[in-house]
Parts: sequence; structure tokens; C-alpha cells
Amino acid sequence: MNEESVRGERLGIVVGGSLTRGMEVKLDSVTPIEEMAVGRYVVIEGQKSRFFGMITDVSLGTIDQQLAITPPDVTDPFIAEVIAGTSTYGKLQVTPMLTISGDAMSILEGPQPVKTVPAHFSTVREASEQDVELVFGREDERHFYVGTPLDMETKVCLNITEFVKRSNGVFGKSGTGKTFLTRLLLIGMVQKKAAANLIFDMHNEYGWEGTSEHMPNVKGLKQLFPSQVAVFALDEESARRRKVSTDYIVEIGYDEIEPEDIALLRETLNLTEPAIEAVYQLAREFGQQRWLEGFFSLSGGEETKDLLTRLDIHESSYRNLRRGLERLRRLPFLGPHARDNSVQRILEYLERGMNVVLEFGRYTDVTVYVLVANFLTRRIYAQYRERTEKAMGQKTEEPHPLVITIEEAHKFLNPSVAEQTIFGEIAREMRKYNVTLLVIDQRPSGIHDEVMSQLGTKATYLLDNEKDIDSVLMGVSGKGELKTVLSKLEAKQQALIFGHALPMPVVVKTREYGSAESYKEFGFRDAAELKRKAEEEIKDLF
Repeated sequence: MNEESVRGERLGIVVGGSLTRGMEVKLDSVTPIEEMAVGRYVVIEGQKSRFFGMITDVSLGTIDQQLAITPPDVTDPFIAEVIAGTSTYGKLQVTPMLTISGDAMSILEGPQPVKTVPAHFSTVREASEQDVELVFGREDERHFYVGTPLDMETKVCLNITEFVKRSNGVFGKSGTGKTFLTRLLLIGMVQKKAAANLIFDMHNEYGWEGTSEHMPNVKGLKQLFPSQVAVFALDEESARRRKVSTDYIVEIGYDEIEPEDIALLRETLNLTEPAIEAVYQLAREFGQQRWLEGFFSLSGGEETKDLLTRLDIHESSYRNLRRGLERLRRLPFLGPHARDNSVQRILEYLERGMNVVLEFGRYTDVTVYVLVANFLTRRIYAQYRERTEKAMGQKTEEPHPLVITIEEAHKFLNPSVAEQTIFGEIAREMRKYNVTLLVIDQRPSGIHDEVMSQLGTKATYLLDNEKDIDSVLMGVSGKGELKTVLSKLEAKQQALIFGHALPMPVVVKTREYGSAESYKEFGFRDAAELKRKAEEEIKDLF
């Protein structure tokens, strides 16, 4: 292995800068400026330490400003070469993020946050594969390979054990690759056994198989991990048409729905505040388990009018509530009584270390998604809280960590409802009861600021809305520089990842997923064998 591959090619020298503004680097005359890109990694070789940083800007400089007014004739290659080496030069703005000292103790401790700057004229080199591996670690039982840095083939790994300790988010406008990265993260959690997962799969992308623009449908978690993943379905007919072998069909009874489940639907059902108050009054009148069935039984005659008068419910509020709840009444999975307890079934799978994907089938209406996700999460979280507190009191083992994945997260976590929903509570409490969130959204500005600030690790693809960009980078050190990096991402497959599970921000081209070669990279069998084995194990379940 030659020195260049170990140390990286020389780019230039430090000529100025500060800890807050970053370092100014003058490129060597032989370094092609067009090969420099925002988001690439470099290493600055200081006198006692090496500084690992990211290029956050690329610019041009001249020694004589007169050249900008009266440009020389560069049609002669010789003149162009002379000027490029003497009168004009390229500049980089580099933000140092980590430092690596040469002593034995520092090597054992690993890279540390930057607290100083390198000296004038320190050499700047491209980061080598060894540098990247030293910073991000190599793939092992704790680290999961998510992609490669810009213009490099080395692997960037995310600490999946640290990842599940906080709530996290995946953001980006539609079509940029959020779903593919989410699949990768879920595979990492399942493969490393870092946590059990409950995935509310609004568009049927994570269970049996998912869609792809450039290849046949890709394999979902059930095909990759047939003995570790269970597919629950809300829509049995849709699952049958898609030839998905389900482990359980979810039903919800009227007698299970509480007023709090309806309160979260205020926006999606266009309910007024008095209508929500009426729900609580009806629950007090009919009882917590019979209020919804009692409401549906109201005929609208004199008896109903007398009840509304007695409960002090205005007729307009009653009509508003009736219109909203009639939408729920038409849903086939809702009925007076469910045949089984869906919450208990999900908990049984999670307790065995299984991962549960709940597919919504045809029910892609956000009202259905919010209702079901909130209904199940409130009750499952209550069980985890009770078991965690019991374990703490008895000094026994706490429940295995649980990660709950939700799409369209702003519907659950917008400023008007975040403080009232179970999802806002989970995000704020971080990992208090061993439950965290993985939120996916294309409108991060719609999520409450407090929730965004509590997300431990964020992965963001290209965003074209200024408010969305500001929301994702809220509270991040070096926000201005990262904003520039984020704005220069390609439309697909490039993501900026930063936060708790990584030592420093990184721009990656996310690893391939969906081809036979990619499945082999994950350690799975070839595609045909994988499918055959999955079908065999599914038959065994029945």
C-alpha cells in the first residue's frame, strides 16, 4: 500500500481562519479545483494533531485584483498554466470537526471534538479510507454500513446501538430516497438485534416487499428476516391480492376507542373544539367502553335532543361530531367488538424479540393512519412504562428497546397536537421507558420545534423549502456551513446524516438496496434461495 492511499493526496495549505469560521485553504497549483466538492472530507496535518474536517465552500482567488478587471489571454496554454500557478488560485473553506492526537492515549480514546485550530501553512490532504474508518468505525456488531462518502468507496458506518437510544428522523422531499434509507436503518436494527421494531407502514413498503423506480419490487423485511419479522395487516383483502402471507389481521372495537383517540383526529376529521368536548361528555354519560356505540345508536329524534340538552351539547357540535365519526364507522376493520386484542398480540411478538410491520393496505387516508397508530402506540407505550418501572423497582431486566416508525410525522407532532399526543411524549422523554421513535417526513417544518430539538440523529435528503432546512438544522453547531452542504445535495441517493449516532456530520451516497448483489452484501442468500427459504418458513408458521 503506497503512502498516498494511506495519507490521502495533498491538496494545499492552511492560510487563515478560526475555530468558529473554519479554515481557509489555498489549493496547490496542481490541484484541479473542479474536483473539489462541498461535503468531501479532508485531513489537516497540524504540528501535534491531525484535524478531520469537511469542505463547506469552494471559491476562486487572485493575487492581483486587476486580473478580474482585465483578464489575460489564456488561449495560449503556456500563459494559462503560468497564471494558474502564480496569479490565480483555488480556495477551500474547511470546517474542522474532530482532532486525532498522536499519543497512545488519544489513539485509544479515538477522535475528539475540535477545540483549537492547526497552525499556518499546515498541509491539507484528502481523507483516506483509513481516516474515514478511524472516525466512523468499521462494520461490526455495533456499527452498520449506511453508505459511502462523496468521491470515495470506503464505508461510512452508523453506531446502531447508540442510534436506538434516542428518537431519530429521516427527512427529504418526495422521491429523494427516504424510504430506501429507512429500510436500510430498519435492516441494521434487525440485523444487529439493537431493538425490536413496530413499523406503521402507511404505503406497504417495509413488510413483504416495496417499490422501486428503477428495478423490480424490492424485498421487504419479512422476506429478508422471515423468522424475525411478523406482518400484521389492517386490510386483509389487499394483503390477499398482493399475495402477502400475514401473521395477524388487526381489528379494533368501538368498546376499545377512548376519547383521547378521537381528540388527536380533530384536524383530519375537521372537528371543532366543542365537538371534542362532547366526546368526553358522551363518555361520562355512556361509559368509557360504550360511548361510541351509544353515540352511533342515537336516532336524532326527540330522545337525542333531550340528551343533548341534558349534556349541554349544542346541536351544531353534535352534527359536526356525527359527520366526523360516520367516516370512521364506514371502516371495515372497526366494529362494535373486535374478535381479538390487537395490542396484546403485538406485545407478544415484541416480547419474543420479533419485529412487527403493520401494513395499511388500501387505507392510505391519513385519518386512518393517525387513528390506528395513535390507538396502538398509546396502549403499547403504557405497557412498556409499567414494565420498565416494575423492573426498576425490582432491580430486574428492563424490556428490550422498542423503536416505533411513523410516516407523515407532522400529523402526529405538529405544534397544535405534539404536547397532547403519545408521540410527542415519547420524543420528549427520549429513552426513559425504552421506547423511541423513527419519524419520516417531507415537511420537517410542520413538526414542533421542541420535538425536532430532541431527535438524536437526523438524516436529510434534499429539501427545497427554507423553513424545512432551518427546522432540520435547528440547534446544530455549524448550522450555516451545513446549510450550504445540504443545499448542494443531489436530487437522489445523497443524504446528510448527523447527530448522536455519528461522531460528526457526513454526506453519503446511500448504499445500494434491491439488487441480488446488495442482498449478498447484507449477508443474505442469493435472491432465488432467499425467496424459497422465506416461503418455507412462512408455511411453517401456518
